[in-house]
Amino acid sequence: MKKLVPLLWLTVLVLIIAACSQPAQPPAAQPTEAPAMQPTEPPAPKEGEPYRLGVVASVTGPLSALGVPERDTALMLMEKINNAGGIKGPDGLMHKLEVIVEDDATDTGKAVLAAKKLIEQDKVHVLIGSSGSPASIAMVDVATEAEIPMISMASSSKIVRPVSERYWIFKTPQENLPVAQVQADYWKAKGVKRVASLGVNNAFGEDSRKAMEKAYGEAGIEIVADELFQPGDKDFRAQLTKIRGLDPEGLVVHATPGEGAPVTVQFRELGFDIPIVHNHGIGSQAFIKLAGDAAEGVLFPIGKILVAEDLPDSDPQKATLLEYIQEYTEYTNGQPRSTFGGHAWDAVMMSVHCMEKVGSDAAKLRDCFENDIKNFVGISGIFNMSPTDHVGISKESLVLVEIKDGKWVYVPPEKYAEAP
Repeated sequence: MKKLVPLLWLTVLVLIIAACSQPAQPPAAQPTEAPAMQPTEPPAPKEGEPYRLGVVASVTGPLSALGVPERDTALMLMEKINNAGGIKGPDGLMHKLEVIVEDDATDTGKAVLAAKKLIEQDKVHVLIGSSGSPASIAMVDVATEAEIPMISMASSSKIVRPVSERYWIFKTPQENLPVAQVQADYWKAKGVKRVASLGVNNAFGEDSRKAMEKAYGEAGIEIVADELFQPGDKDFRAQLTKIRGLDPEGLVVHATPGEGAPVTVQFRELGFDIPIVHNHGIGSQAFIKLAGDAAEGVLFPIGKILVAEDLPDSDPQKATLLEYIQEYTEYTNGQPRSTFGGHAWDAVMMSVHCMEKVGSDAAKLRDCFENDIKNFVGISGIFNMSPTDHVGISKESLVLVEIKDGKWVYVPPEKYAEAP
């Protein structure tokens, strides 16, 4: 027994030494936290090829009062649309809008060359232009041969008629016939039965005068004189003197500001004491500036943009008109609104509407203009185009305006008899 005791102590000692010789165990690993998720921006939409609009406008020359606001409006819309990301096409991609502007300098030949350049070199998908009827008519064959849709910013009915020969051609201003119909309504309200006419000898003046003959004939109003002047003329006293000798009860003028203003000044200087009514070709501040005090009391039918603030809030165009006026005024650093800029707004935004639906294919765009521009709220009116109507607006889009104290004043139909 005595021998076992030392042996037990020896065993215990060995166990203690063995335990002390074991390596230390590392502390249990702590669970690793997942990294915090950082917020990520949604991926930008993929970008497709740009959609291109070619604009021919009379930025210089006698029709610059039309072409400058048309150019500025088109460029303004390009900037606005691209700042918002562009146009989402039917392919789901975002497409930048490219607006390429060419100045035809109010020259028909230059308008044709500009149209060819835009189609052949710049490969535009829609051709817009020009500011005047003569240049627009000259561009028709260029667009037709190239099979590119064209939207004119001029008024002559020859631009889009006959529709069977104008398959690729559309336009945004009202035609001259509904303008003449509003004039006739005014003359009838005033009890006027005999008027004289003085107009520019070009496609615009010819179309306006033909519309006058039709509308006035239907209203029982006699045209006692139909005098002409040439584009760019400054002296109209001979024609006005002849007209005064015929003792008409009113004068109708078919012109744009360049000639319309001096006609009006000389009309006042010669002492006429009858109403003077213009076509819608004078719908810009340039006319008032050029005519000065002689513009007082001038009447003319026009789209609603010049008197947008006077429209009832229920008018379906009012919000669009006021938005355009504000944006245009800001973009141009205070330039006055213009009905001509509105024609460009309509052309560009119709193009954007159809590019969203069908992309850049020329034939599909043409079909969209003809069949899908329905209840389209524009600046010139609410458009409803069709295979038989490549304008889409008529008399309902017009109002009668009086120039009073250098400003445009809306004349409602029930007040026609009280107007100058």
